[in-house]
Amino acid sequence: MPDRSDTPLTPVLLGNEPGSFPHSVLAERHPAIIRQVRESFPYGPEQHRALDALLASCTEGVIEPLPADAHDRDRWTAWGADAFVGRSWFDVPWLWSESYFYRQLLEAVGHFTPGPWQGIDPFRPSKLAELDAPETDEELAALDVLADLPADEQDRALLHGSLWGNRADLGFRLSAAHGEGSSDTPPLVSDDSATLWSLLPPTGTDGAGPATLCLIADNAGRELVPDLLLIAHLLDQGRVGRAVLHVKPYPYYVSDATHTDVLDALRRLTAAPGAAATYGHTLWSAMTDGRLTVRAHPFAAAPLPFAELPGDLREELAPAALTVVKGDLNYRRLVGDRLWPPTTPFTDVTAHFPGPVAALRTLKSDVITGLDARTEAALVAAEGQKWRTGGTHALIQVRT
Repeated sequence: MPDRSDTPLTPVLLGNEPGSFPHSVLAERHPAIIRQVRESFPYGPEQHRALDALLASCTEGVIEPLPADAHDRDRWTAWGADAFVGRSWFDVPWLWSESYFYRQLLEAVGHFTPGPWQGIDPFRPSKLAELDAPETDEELAALDVLADLPADEQDRALLHGSLWGNRADLGFRLSAAHGEGSSDTPPLVSDDSATLWSLLPPTGTDGAGPATLCLIADNAGRELVPDLLLIAHLLDQGRVGRAVLHVKPYPYYVSDATHTDVLDALRRLTAAPGAAATYGHTLWSAMTDGRLTVRAHPFAAAPLPFAELPGDLREELAPAALTVVKGDLNYRRLVGDRLWPPTTPFTDVTAHFPGPVAALRTLKSDVITGLDARTEAALVAAEGQKWRTGGTHALIQVRT
């Protein structure tokens, strides 16, 4: 691992401070998720008892071990379970406790054990409802205007679509892209998009062959669709010759994308009218001929930062012209889930990553790096610390 001795480590985030964002996730969001899952399917008494036990464990008890015969018990042991079992959920690293919560939630509903609920995604109803919402039709219809725009505006619109996900429509993305510098507290608090595009030039303009793009996905539904549209655009424009989409190996963090979610989104695109279907068929063709592949490495659901990438995944990501890391959780894993001073250089805390990396992230948690002092001061003056978690600001940060 590269030397990071010039970037002193700040403490790992815990959830034990009442009033903090991590504490609210553990104390409020997780119990609400258990209730939501309980109501999403007609689970039987066994699943209800297990969900009730998990609720009691999360709110009043301690972290329980996985069953002795769990298929991945050894993996979780390697990921630190022995050190944290028996302790309060609030007193262990927040990243670890969040991840383990979802693993235990799947255990409670029988996702991994033989029986009628094996393989059933407990979050699927809400994912499909979002994907089938009228707002998705409106966003897909907006793609019809893109073909008449200059190439650089198409690039910008689709990049911002992937950045903001379902945050706003295409018109907002275009206007926001043009107005980023108009305020001391712009929607984009950091923008390295020019560097991003320089790493993905059209085929032949840099004398090199077609590039490989890796994209580490975040959410399913209306946030995965813009990621797929960006991939289709990059393939179609010759900016990349191959793309690898990394998703979760099992349902995770309520809305994180799995392979099934990719297929749902792809079917949504191919069945849509107009330009959306063209994008969908580009992706369908790319999957059938190998230009687009989907990966679900076990580490995608690990409770660990990317500084601890396993060797096989490091070797896979290293040759890519660029790895795009999407979303808030992946940002926390990329820079380390620590309350860095916001002006800590992004390049320093991502020096461990095996190749060029770009973060596309809407701000929904406290962790942030790479801001200039003036931007941070303006954000704090205008919003206190709410800018960190409100989802109204975003960033594009690149380390070459």
